[in-house]
Amino acid sequence: MTHPTHQRTRRGRRATQLIGVLFAFTLIAAACASDDDDDAAATTAAAAATTAAAPATTEADPLEGTKVTVFGPESSDEEAGALRDALDHFAAQTGIEITYTGARDAADQINAQAAGGNPPDIFIFPQPGKLADFARDGHLIALPDDVIASMNEHWTPAWTAFGDVDGTQYGIPNKSDLKSLVWYKPALFESKGYGVPGTWDELKALSAEMIANGDTPFCIGIESGPATGWTFTDWVEDLMLRFHTPEDYDAWVAGDLAFSSDEVSGVFNEVLDLWNTPGMVFAAGGSIAATPFGDNGQPLVDNDCMMHRQASFYAAFIPEGTVFADGSADAVDTFYFPSVKGDKPVLGAGTLVGAFRDAPEVWEVMKFFGSSEYAEVRQRAQTERKGGGLSGFLSAATNQDPSVYQPLEQSFLSILQNADVVRFDGSDLMPAEVGAGTFWTEGTAVVNGDKNVAEATQAIDESWPR
Repeated sequence: MTHPTHQRTRRGRRATQLIGVLFAFTLIAAACASDDDDDAAATTAAAAATTAAAPATTEADPLEGTKVTVFGPESSDEEAGALRDALDHFAAQTGIEITYTGARDAADQINAQAAGGNPPDIFIFPQPGKLADFARDGHLIALPDDVIASMNEHWTPAWTAFGDVDGTQYGIPNKSDLKSLVWYKPALFESKGYGVPGTWDELKALSAEMIANGDTPFCIGIESGPATGWTFTDWVEDLMLRFHTPEDYDAWVAGDLAFSSDEVSGVFNEVLDLWNTPGMVFAAGGSIAATPFGDNGQPLVDNDCMMHRQASFYAAFIPEGTVFADGSADAVDTFYFPSVKGDKPVLGAGTLVGAFRDAPEVWEVMKFFGSSEYAEVRQRAQTERKGGGLSGFLSAATNQDPSVYQPLEQSFLSILQNADVVRFDGSDLMPAEVGAGTFWTEGTAVVNGDKNVAEATQAIDESWPR
């Protein structure tokens, strides 16, 4: 990721481990979730199974009355609210007072907090690369052995590898995303005679047909506050997996294949050529760079565009009351982002929690974040907050009860199971100054037309730490 070449190469190898996620989902077994009635739950074996990662406590537990602060990027009523619901569930079990604060610019705020000596007890890292930077700078606390053991009960090495920094575990995965998806309305497609494309060329041909018919193919927006540009990087990453080999992708993520190379700059141009085609894009904010990435759900529902390429979590941004995959006229569904070479690569992502304070109550909350119990409780809460529709939350934690997921969400797992190649979001694995820095800003510059691809990719290469 940063600095020595051997570290980058090892991180590239680590990325290949994500193929193991295919097996993680096949291991999901029906496990009963514990309910809020601790007295009743304690009498059942099911409660024992779901509290394996969070040891049962009693009224005399020394953690009663302790406090833990958590900070992260999730800030919407649905996502942040469900996260708080899950933490409240655990607080009721343990007596720990847990406070969560969410902010869109949390990844920037944490820099100042850590530098000023007032970080939260736990931070939810949106990028493994940023977690690695904080670990190497001495801000994070390495996970104790019992916390690692608890994590390993619920996650495969394919996911835990991204919290490993130079052989030491600092992070625990707590959320998973599937990115290689296109949202659309099947009934609308059928009424207009459009078929689901199976290849990139078919997708481009379909888009041209839509434009000729007076339809706008895509809703696209890349504005996201200080993270503006990450939507563009997702397109580049998905197409890097499609136009080139997994080894090329790994070399690029490790810094061994330059952004200015023909391979990477060619993919930049592929995305821009598509987006800049007249009639191709509906941008609610007036331009792609001025349109918040979350503002594309309503236009899709309103038929202002026919498709929106975005990750599984995007369900949380689609208007409440929308029906999903039930065959009705207005139902929204997804199809796999088409391949180029006939294979089926998949781009994935997720978040990890890291600790800034060494204390028993902090480690208990960390264990809970990494448990299947957390995944189930949060999924139920987020589904409820979304009015019973898709939650936008997904977890690769094993031992979950799959019934907590809606049928379409279960299909996301099927896409992962049938993927030929799985890779983690490249910008999340790169050094933070690149993946969450120049890749975003220079990508935004080329989308705006402020720079050409050669200028932007050269600037990104020059920003890579040596």
